[in-house]
Amino acid sequence: MDPKGQRVKLNDGHFIPVLGFGTFAPREVPKSEAVEVTKFAIEAGFRHIDSAYTYQNEEQVGQAIRSKIADGTVKREDIFYTSKVWSTFLRPDLVRPALEKSLKDLQLDYVDLYIIHQPVALMPGETLFPTDENGKPMFDSVDLCRTWEALEKCKDAGLTKSIGVSNFNHKQLEKILNKPGLKYKPVCNQVECHPYLNQSKLLEFCKSHDIVLVAYGALGAQRTLQWVNPNLPFLLEDPVLSAIAKKHKQTPALVALRYQIQRGVVVLAKSYNKKRIKENIQVFDFELTLEDMKAIDGLNSNIRYYDFQQ
Repeated sequence: MDPKGQRVKLNDGHFIPVLGFGTFAPREVPKSEAVEVTKFAIEAGFRHIDSAYTYQNEEQVGQAIRSKIADGTVKREDIFYTSKVWSTFLRPDLVRPALEKSLKDLQLDYVDLYIIHQPVALMPGETLFPTDENGKPMFDSVDLCRTWEALEKCKDAGLTKSIGVSNFNHKQLEKILNKPGLKYKPVCNQVECHPYLNQSKLLEFCKSHDIVLVAYGALGAQRTLQWVNPNLPFLLEDPVLSAIAKKHKQTPALVALRYQIQRGVVVLAKSYNKKRIKENIQVFDFELTLEDMKAIDGLNSNIRYYDFQQ
């Protein structure tokens, strides 16, 4: 069973579990670990699994999902699986082949959600991060409204149940929402979101358009990641979060996850540590008070940990 059946309805009628398992891992983590931890996460109760073509682990994540279906732990329809179309595949004619490649790696017939990874197009080719001779990123010029139409076709073809975006600001979202002949609205916008960057304006905008905000980096970031500024404060050591955690006899991580769920945000918990994976599912076992929520709101300081896009 997924914990307490906690799902929210998307604007296309499908349901997304409010707690997701993030499968991204730094390059030094062996790919085989993705199989183990994803299986463990499903056994612990996670039903929403988030990955992406560019994580280069879809083969392993797919293997884990299929093995948990084979052993009777879950049915395919119990699992909500998200993949993302990477920046080198944003030309309309490359979108479907990119999704088909993900499906082939996963060995699944469909994904539940397919989203544009970021609103930045890079030159198509063999490499995920194309650079010129000076090491500068090679951007491509693509109208994301045309990319969106290609995603709509993937939904119509049954390759994905729902379609959405990631790392979009409200202007970029508006461009798609105001597109003439729009067939399907994005169901979600997946962005970095945590108490130090609570995205309240973007959340309000998304809610007003019946778009779900999905939070990544909800626990801040590990200091070890190469693109994370090591001088930034460590979220999980925040005194306010720690005090609230102590009061509820929970961990600061659980408080940070619970905060998102109570404000209507779907939250991804990313961990390759079995003890923490098990712990994160306990987010449904307690509730924060209005005072707790206000205190956490007060931590917002527009700190971005994942500033690797530009």
